[in-house]
Amino acid sequence: MASKNNKLSPARINIKNKRAEFDYLVVDRYTAGIVLTGTEIKSIREGKAGLTDTYCYIYNGELWVKNMYISEYSLGSYNNHSTRRDRKLLLNKKEIRTLQNETKSPGFTIVPLRMYIDENGRAKLVIGLCRGKKEYDKRATLKEKDDRREMDRFFKNH
Repeated sequence: MASKNNKLSPARINIKNKRAEFDYLVVDRYTAGIVLTGTEIKSIREGKAGLTDTYCYIYNGELWVKNMYISEYSLGSYNNHSTRRDRKLLLNKKEIRTLQNETKSPGFTIVPLRMYIDENGRAKLVIGLCRGKKEYDKRATLKEKDDRREMDRFFKNH
């Protein structure tokens, strides 16, 4: 187990999909486990993973994440994993059925928002049931962000 002062300790692994909050309005959030191989979890613990351009889909009653990047493990051998393979997510059947019914309506999709390592050392993925934002919604989000930043600067200096 890595020490708390170590930069790569499991408690500090928090990989975010920054683009998802900008492009989508998050309606509901779920926390799912991920089925990984040994070299994949080692790469995640090193912080070498990314969630850009990822999405989830339901196939045969199972939830899968597509296009999630986990770099090859540097000390891995010929058993190393492929970097962008589809990975199974672990949710209850009831939650999967709910997501499946919600995504049938137009405009809804399932997007990974954040990946982290829990206190037991397991990789978890926070997924969101999302609806796409329109262009004017994106501009409003940017304006709110700029206003918040400006207010923080003002209060910091005064």
